[in-house]
Amino acid sequence: MIQRTLREVEKMAGGFGLKKEYEEILIKGVSTDSRTITANQLFIPIKGVHFDGHKFIEKAVRDGAAAALWNKDTPLPEMDFPIIFVEDTLTAIQKLAKEYRMQLPMKVIGITGSNGKTSTKDILAGLLKTKYKTHKTFGNLNNHLGVPLTILEIAEGTEMAVIEMGMSELGEIELLTSIALPDAAIITNIGEAHLTTLKTKENIYQAKLEILRGLKEHGLFVYFGDDGILKGKIEDMNLDQKITTFGQDSSNNYRPAITEIREDGISFKLNGMDHHTFLLPMLGKHQMYNAVAAIAVARYFNVSFDLIKEGLLEVDATGMRNELIHTPKYTILNDSYKSNPTSLRAALETLYGLKDYQQKIAVLGDMEGIGEEEVAFHKEIGAQIDPNQIDYLFTIGPLASYIAKMAAPRFPQNKVVSCKNKKHLIVQIVKVLQKGSIILVKASRGFELEEVVDALRKEGENTKETKKYA
Repeated sequence: MIQRTLREVEKMAGGFGLKKEYEEILIKGVSTDSRTITANQLFIPIKGVHFDGHKFIEKAVRDGAAAALWNKDTPLPEMDFPIIFVEDTLTAIQKLAKEYRMQLPMKVIGITGSNGKTSTKDILAGLLKTKYKTHKTFGNLNNHLGVPLTILEIAEGTEMAVIEMGMSELGEIELLTSIALPDAAIITNIGEAHLTTLKTKENIYQAKLEILRGLKEHGLFVYFGDDGILKGKIEDMNLDQKITTFGQDSSNNYRPAITEIREDGISFKLNGMDHHTFLLPMLGKHQMYNAVAAIAVARYFNVSFDLIKEGLLEVDATGMRNELIHTPKYTILNDSYKSNPTSLRAALETLYGLKDYQQKIAVLGDMEGIGEEEVAFHKEIGAQIDPNQIDYLFTIGPLASYIAKMAAPRFPQNKVVSCKNKKHLIVQIVKVLQKGSIILVKASRGFELEEVVDALRKEGENTKETKKYA
């Protein structure tokens, strides 16, 4: 984590007004949350539309904060405490993070895309740490505040930093890449996520390609080469950076071929490397592509294939993304963090490919943030679901009801159920569950279907009696 004197912090953050007697105080890390602040951290209160962190300065001081940044126009409470004034604390933390990143002689890899950012981050960090001291984005801290916080958590001596970059509007990734200044960049894919805010697929392409604006002049750019539109845009840019592609098309540098789909993951080979078989302990073809993107970057940084194979087996994956949960009764495939048409199709394909289960159940919630065609997208998914691959389909949410409506005519009677709420959903699932089943749970984050996952986990671990939810 960042450790600097307040005099250094004032300069790095573009601040002013620090009293001279406080200049040599050393801060150890930063926090924007007074609830979790620890001793000697710099408190950076953020002001939003419905909240103002400045109101919690007294708690931060009581809990050990060493100093605080402070919006110059916000009234200051009467206390003798080290304060650095700034025009805006959000801008200041971004400046501080950028300056800190520039002081660290590490390599940074930035990752963006509509799907697969977090999984690719986790896989790549697992590969790099077999050779280098590596830091990665924690959880989903991938926005205009999360990326600065991630950078400021990096310890001196770190050799590699894997930083996830998300966005909700045009210009956001340009900001993030200007802070992180990546030596390598990955675009995992371009899909329908963010259509609600960005309106068109063209705008999504534009937003994701912003990552290149901060990429080092002779850095590496890795992207999904099967996307013809993305490929055409990149060719038109005449980039100076080294470009590496992955996918199935013969023009790609890295082309994976599945050798085995297993309950605990997927094994694959790469073109021209038949003597290497890679085992990824994650489910789905889409995760294989995420792994291949990570392999491309790892090879660029001279990680051997033997270390890559070792690293793949030790991936520390973020929860609720293709997470297999085994209970004595059945298995849950928890993919409840997000959902959009591309990721949902990939999850269903993963479910279809799993063998040796007595029963397959899909539990699907609304796909949010996919724009004006959201009803059509849900109907399309419903029409595509294969009744020969799924025994029961349960949906929750007004949009997901369209999935049920389109799927129901092709399923046996009572095999498709549209549920009113999570309690009703749990009751209906438990009614039909058999020992040896697998249940896919997938929805957008707002549905919080991890509550359903937790209930099913407890039910699966309860071998004495069936819990009543009615």
